[in-house]
Amino acid sequence: MICLTVTDQYLDLDRLRVERMIKIEQIKINNFKVFKDTSVKNLSRLNVFVGPNGSGKTSLFNLFGFLKDALHTNVTVAVNKNGGFDEIVSRNAPQDALIRIGIKYRELELKQSPLITYELVIKKNDPLITLETEKLNFRSEKNSQSINLMKFHNGKGEVINNEDELIEDIKAVTKREEQILVAPDILAIKGLGQFHKYKSIHSLQQYIDSWIIYNFQYKNLCNGESGIEEYLSSSGNNLAQVTRFIYDNHPKIFQTILEKMNERIPGIEKVEAIRNESGQVLLKFKDKPFINPFFSRYVSDGTIKMFAYLILLNAPVPHPLICIEEPENFLFPELLKGLADELRDYATRGGQVFVSTHSPEFVNALDIRELFVLKKTDGETQIFPAISDSQLNELFEKGNELGWLWQHGFMENF
Repeated sequence: MICLTVTDQYLDLDRLRVERMIKIEQIKINNFKVFKDTSVKNLSRLNVFVGPNGSGKTSLFNLFGFLKDALHTNVTVAVNKNGGFDEIVSRNAPQDALIRIGIKYRELELKQSPLITYELVIKKNDPLITLETEKLNFRSEKNSQSINLMKFHNGKGEVINNEDELIEDIKAVTKREEQILVAPDILAIKGLGQFHKYKSIHSLQQYIDSWIIYNFQYKNLCNGESGIEEYLSSSGNNLAQVTRFIYDNHPKIFQTILEKMNERIPGIEKVEAIRNESGQVLLKFKDKPFINPFFSRYVSDGTIKMFAYLILLNAPVPHPLICIEEPENFLFPELLKGLADELRDYATRGGQVFVSTHSPEFVNALDIRELFVLKKTDGETQIFPAISDSQLNELFEKGNELGWLWQHGFMENF
């Protein structure tokens, strides 16, 4: 039986429908946890990160959560939520170290799709945390000229308000206006992003606001509450409500999910979402050997988790960006290739996907362009695209599976 109380993450459904499709191409990090000076390039639609325990996979996903928290509240709250500045700044960093975060991305639906860079520089300024710098710029593909759309320093700055003219003609006269924020730890994109006239800022604000990190646990999937909801929360504790929404409003998608469920887990014949007398939403699974359906409390952890992934990855409107930690937990190794295919299809529909894993079977299902290796040396982590290693490329082209190569030490030479 699934009894839900949705408390872990509020989802604004309108903001999931980001106006412009965005793809991150590069992330640069300085002095954030194990990433003292790290850059990850050549990001694809599906990006899978492998490395030993403690190498920084969770810290990388924490970066996405940190930026979203900073947007929802402010940088001080986001820092304190992670244990304080001294806890998140890299070990052995200088006392006056600055945390720097840079994201390079493209708005794929723009006609000329310039490369846009968003940069943050965070400073400890006891007793406050301040934004030393926040800026957004784009680089013209025609002549490689870079223009700052927005640049703030300690809460004061300026923003361009004729962005459309500049995208069409990089030589157009820039029109700037000054702005002063209420406090030096508030993101400028938080306020300016509310206005459509700052199109790239508005788009970035919407985009970060829609990020979500998933970590499904069986105990959370087995909760329940009345009502219907459109999107899964980060823990999946509203699985029954979302199932009911798709069942009622998207019957073709629901039928596809059932067919995939039957294909992934032989014997599952039917899944239903029903309401009991108290208004709770329950999931019922029909297994072929049984005459009567049985409630989800009698279903294995792996079955419920696979169903949750199928509900997530077949959503009518995909999230612009999702992170998933160790999706292989509780799943049979034979199911992981199908799950990788589902993730890739989801990414193709418009949701960029970041995954961390310890599973060679899952890695076996990947293309070499989708795999990234984390290597930690003397407390500092670097991230390497698997495709950047010529030997790995050659072995992969000859038919060797990436999980097997990783398991047998062919990824230790980065």
